Amino acid sequence: MTTKEMVYAALFAALIGVLGMIPPIPLGFIPVPITAQTLGVMLAGCFLGKKTGALSLVLFIVLVALGLPLLSGGRGGLSVLVGPSAGYILSWPIAAFFIGFAIEKVWSSLKIWKVIVINFVFGVVLVSLIGAPVMAIITHTSIWAGLVGATAFLPGDLIKAIIVAVIAIQLKAVSPIEQKLNN
Repeated sequence: MTTKEMVYAALFAALIGVLGMIPPIPLGFIPVPITAQTLGVMLAGCFLGKKTGALSLVLFIVLVALGLPLLSGGRGGLSVLVGPSAGYILSWPIAAFFIGFAIEKVWSSLKIWKVIVINFVFGVVLVSLIGAPVMAIITHTSIWAGLVGATAFLPGDLIKAIIVAVIAIQLKAVSPIEQKLNN
């Protein structure tokens, strides 16, 4: 791993921490709030690629585990990683990896609709398929109820996927993926 990749990973971990400063939107029927941080997860995969994108989220989770209040609402510490949001948070490096993997595969023919689909499949659906069952197990509810409750995130997450796609297309020329493929 190059110094540049480490700096990018640290910058994106910081960006996701800054997105945590946007107040969460609590939902009364599910113990996991709506946050802006999944936007950063999708952007990490789209801009950094699979390896550096996933590393940025692993770094972020390590910082949260150490107690830094980087999650929305100023949350941090190990307790967050065993609470109802744990599955969602722990799915973030996986989502960034798969988003980056898919983006790298279609990089030469990158179109906004492809980025939206990739973000939706891996940044929304995959995160929910991991996070909702873990939340259900932790809260002692049925997995089906957790998955149904997670549908509340779909409209906002789709909007985030579109925003990230627009940003990613605009930043394509300066992305480390572009630089890696041109060398």
